[in-house]
Amino acid sequence: FVTTPARFKSLFLGIIFSLQTTFGILGNFSLLYHYLFLYLTGCRLRSTDLIIKNVIAANLLVLFSMGIPHALSSFGWYQIFDYFGCKTFYYVCGVGRGMSISTTCLLSVFQAIMISPNNSRWAELKVKAPRCIVPSILLCWILQVLVNVVFPMFMTSNWSNKNITNQKDFGYCSAVQHDKIRDFLYAALLSSPDVFCLGLMLWSSSSMVFILYRHKQRVQHLRRTNVSSRSSPESRATKTILLLVSTFVYFYTLSSIFRVCLALFNSPNWFLLNTNSGITLCFPTLSPFLFMSCDSSVSKFCFTWIRNTKSPNIIRNM
Repeated sequence: FVTTPARFKSLFLGIIFSLQTTFGILGNFSLLYHYLFLYLTGCRLRSTDLIIKNVIAANLLVLFSMGIPHALSSFGWYQIFDYFGCKTFYYVCGVGRGMSISTTCLLSVFQAIMISPNNSRWAELKVKAPRCIVPSILLCWILQVLVNVVFPMFMTSNWSNKNITNQKDFGYCSAVQHDKIRDFLYAALLSSPDVFCLGLMLWSSSSMVFILYRHKQRVQHLRRTNVSSRSSPESRATKTILLLVSTFVYFYTLSSIFRVCLALFNSPNWFLLNTNSGITLCFPTLSPFLFMSCDSSVSKFCFTWIRNTKSPNIIRNM
């Protein structure tokens, strides 16, 4: 028998998870459709587009493996978290979450290298960087597949496992309970890639902001003769970087903290479990809209496509 407050909380969570998942799936598929349309119309794609496509794939893995199952279980279809479901959903979500962090960090580092001045110490990497994108993405996938293998090894369902005395309770699923030292090592294993990527993201983004600021200072005297109310391209690019980075760092820092708490606590409470799920879904939900709003080529593409439907050559030369 489920009490009325518990029903209300489950219904509220189901609505939140459903909204996050719906908007996230629509946003990621819209961004994916944009790149597919560019490919079919013969437009030349940038080197960063491959990285963004992998970010989209990682986001969808998180949304399908965490958003949909948690929304369904909140509405009463908790049977989805059976023995196979617990192992699969947690593993796929862990891989998708890790890839979302890794590829977004890779995107930031690549952009920092490409906009660096020709006389900087990173100038030699400009030629090599595009050739390193595919190997770097493959390395990220391999690393996340191996790191998150702990989930199918230790996760099980509470519905199929009657003996839960030595288990960590995660709601519908449970994990093998170890001693504190092994729990600490497990938390360090999962959080180390997050800390590394967050630090690298902050460094590369700070470098880009500094480069754009110096460039703005150099060309500022040229713009004094042509005063305009519009902000400079450097200022808009800086705001774009800061918006994406602040969103990325905020949500994934919170998510990493909650993951460490879940790894260390033997019996996480209802608030900790569901807050972790909600925060984990935030960046995969918001990131496609940030990419679409921050990428000027998206709006330029839409405008050119509408105004020049009879001139396909113009679209190809964007």
